[in-house]
Amino acid sequence: MAIFEHGSVRIEVDEDGFMAEPEKWNQDVALALASTEGVAELSEKHWHLVNYLRDYYLKFGVAPMIRKLCKDTKMSLKEVYELFPSGPAKGACKVAGLPKPTGCV
Repeated sequence: MAIFEHGSVRIEVDEDGFMAEPEKWNQDVALALASTEGVAELSEKHWHLVNYLRDYYLKFGVAPMIRKLCKDTKMSLKEVYELFPSGPAKGACKVAGLPKPTGCV
């Protein structure tokens, strides 16, 4: 595992930059990880999506399917990609501190 450092944030990440210990996630970590995804600031919409992903993961232990994510957040897939250009699995889940979703390349 590698160490990711950004400002005051120092966390262990896997080879794809996903957190090794999701329980250490916080808003500062989210902002630091967003910088790796080309997202300079997290808007209210970003936080809505990130918090949904966190809540879902904490409740079910996995990331939601994309269709469910879009339905529950009332965002189109296009909107999700506008917020996180690398996509819901790679970008949004990484910023939310989730482990790399199964099937994510």
